[in-house]
Amino acid sequence: MSKEIVIITGGASRTRLRTCKTIYQKELFCCNIDRAFEKMKVLNNTYKDNYKGFIGDISDNEFVKNVINEISNLGNINILINNAGEPSFKLPTKYEKEDIDKCFKGLQGMILFSTETLKAKEEKYLKIVNIMSSAALRGNKQEAVYCATKWGERGYTESLKVAYKGTSVKVIGVYPGGINTEFYKNSRDYVSEEKQSTFMKPYDVAKTIIDNVTNDTNLTIADIIIERN
Repeated sequence: MSKEIVIITGGASRTRLRTCKTIYQKELFCCNIDRAFEKMKVLNNTYKDNYKGFIGDISDNEFVKNVINEISNLGNINILINNAGEPSFKLPTKYEKEDIDKCFKGLQGMILFSTETLKAKEEKYLKIVNIMSSAALRGNKQEAVYCATKWGERGYTESLKVAYKGTSVKVIGVYPGGINTEFYKNSRDYVSEEKQSTFMKPYDVAKTIIDNVTNDTNLTIADIIIERN
């Protein structure tokens, strides 16, 4: 029987790792893509059945093409979860080009992986799940470039919805608020440890996302906004 595959980008750390583990625990075949060599090596040695890891840069076009080609030969790609990305929290005048490049890798990867997966799937059923941030819904202090990236991801997500309306391709936008991970570890002038302790737990966010996107009902969820109580 052909494997039903879930692809996740950036699944080696933070909430993305928790999401990857949640996929695995649901006994779905998980293909995880991340550039963190040491973390991926541990995961690749830990998970054997129903798991395959790929180490590389999500903004590298040739790498993406090769990964999707290899995954397509493993089985049926059922869900693509675009989740990779890095933050940069600075005042507007403090941003350097390297900060901009770092933030925009997530948007580039989202577009490249979506494009190649859509090519590989042709007209077969597919869910594309773009996990962004509440920063895609508003502007935030010290997040000018990060918000610009997330607004770009949201624009791409909304455009995919229009392009594939009425087809077997379903596109879901996910907008979580603050999550209690090391995401903010280099931004203590902006998000204190005390404030971060009030943020959502990674497991709760991951479970909410996966429970919603893997449901068996004849319904399509267009957007998921996740906020702490």
